[in-house]
Amino acid sequence: MPEPRLQRYLHDQHTPYETIHHARAVTAQETAASAHIHGSVLAKTVMVKLDGRLAMVVLPAAQRVHFGRLRQAAGAATAGLATEAEFRDRFPDCEAGAIPPFGNLYGIETYVDDSLASGGDIAFNAGTHTELLRMPFGEFERLAAPKRLHLTHQA
Repeated sequence: MPEPRLQRYLHDQHTPYETIHHARAVTAQETAASAHIHGSVLAKTVMVKLDGRLAMVVLPAAQRVHFGRLRQAAGAATAGLATEAEFRDRFPDCEAGAIPPFGNLYGIETYVDDSLASGGDIAFNAGTHTELLRMPFGEFERLAAPKRLHLTHQA
């Protein structure tokens, strides 16, 4: 079952989405394979710190954050990965590494790589390592209100 806060939000917004159950997988690439979803459609959520504040970056499963681009786009002096200890308490209903890409539900600024917009749909962890949600990218963008940027380089 999707993370309760996300599930309520999608229900309240009358948002159509598909739930995809899959074998337990931890990495984004394993999840894509288990769910039979192309890595360009599967989004992973990466928690970062920009000048000491938490932010969320959403990018294709096979990509990595380009911190120089992120720092420049966010107007930050520093950018780096956040440790799990720095954000774990913000997502109490989510398994570690399965955070859905809706920073707006948690008061966290969200950035999304523009390459995800070209696939039509976006799929992402729903708070567990056994379930994904899939919806049109336009719906995700409308609901999550991320800043769309070019943030990645090949993993």
